[in-house]
Amino acid sequence: MENKYPRRSFLEKMSLFTSSIFALPLLGLSKSESIPNSTKPPIKKIKPLGFQWETSDPFLFCVHHEDKYPKGNGQMGPQSSLEGRHLGQDFILKDGWRMYHGEKVPGFPGHPHRGFETITVVRKGIVDHADSLGAAGRYGNGDVQWMTAGKGVQHSEMFPLLYQDKENHMELFQIWLNLPRKSKMVPANFTMFWGDKIPKKSISDSAGNKTEIEIIAGAISNEKLPDPPPDSWANEQSNNVAIWNIQMEPNAEWNMPKTAFGTNRTLYFYEGKGLTIEGTEIPEYHAAEVEPDLTLKLVSGSSGAKILVLQGKPINEPVVQHGPFVMNTREEIAQAFQDYQRTQFGGWPWSRRDQVHDKSKGRFAKYVDGSLEEKG
Repeated sequence: MENKYPRRSFLEKMSLFTSSIFALPLLGLSKSESIPNSTKPPIKKIKPLGFQWETSDPFLFCVHHEDKYPKGNGQMGPQSSLEGRHLGQDFILKDGWRMYHGEKVPGFPGHPHRGFETITVVRKGIVDHADSLGAAGRYGNGDVQWMTAGKGVQHSEMFPLLYQDKENHMELFQIWLNLPRKSKMVPANFTMFWGDKIPKKSISDSAGNKTEIEIIAGAISNEKLPDPPPDSWANEQSNNVAIWNIQMEPNAEWNMPKTAFGTNRTLYFYEGKGLTIEGTEIPEYHAAEVEPDLTLKLVSGSSGAKILVLQGKPINEPVVQHGPFVMNTREEIAQAFQDYQRTQFGGWPWSRRDQVHDKSKGRFAKYVDGSLEEKG
């Protein structure tokens, strides 16, 4: 089927991204379950997780994206039939996977952003990046891309199905981290955290059961971490931003160290059963908003537990969001639309809006300055 994206109007494109998994939710958030009051209870709230996850300042939202893609067809799309799918807007989980805004290859063809950062944590599968500044990349299977949209960039995020002889399962998180007013209009750029460079801390309890923590931001002890982008809220240590992906073996115990008072800290329990935090059981696929300045005892159940932790000092500035733009005032949002209509944030230097790279190419990053990293 012919790719229809170049023929869509600006307003039609904008309407797509407001419903995207890479856009802030416009619907009401799930009602939180309050914990009874007591003297400094360790857990403030427990709340169910939907398709898009509610987050706290300085984060804007998070999505846990899982698709059991079938074998590829040689053109990096699915071998399976696309009949019955609403191509261009396929968000219904059918046969375990979705095409999203892709029509031949799953993913998100070229779309704009301004005023925040995207942090894409790929646990399984591959993402092809291309942007309006001429930068590009292929990353996945443990890699993290940290992109500062700043004053504006268009990018595509496609999910090429490289394997024709086996299924192409994908799992990723995409996290939106806000930028403070002073950094809203910095130049756009991205940084790659390759999987083999991301610290992983392994801790054994008294019974020998292990907890492994993948540390994307926010050292737990004295780990040497990759530097966040220079204009990021996470770049200043006093802002106490942490992103940890925790995997606990069955019946493992771990004491999560306390952090500074005034930090927003949330634990997202996305896989497993029977997790307890300070003796309170957390239902599967629920989030627990916790007191930051208390050490918390985590105990996994018989199936183990996987938990994403997001924490940070709040920016405490007004947030006005419309689709792919996040600013401080409505006037700035209007200006973002005008600027995009006028400049296209640099245009689109690629032959396809749903740009995918050569099937034989390995993981790589070509940066805005033209420098190249190849990981194979």
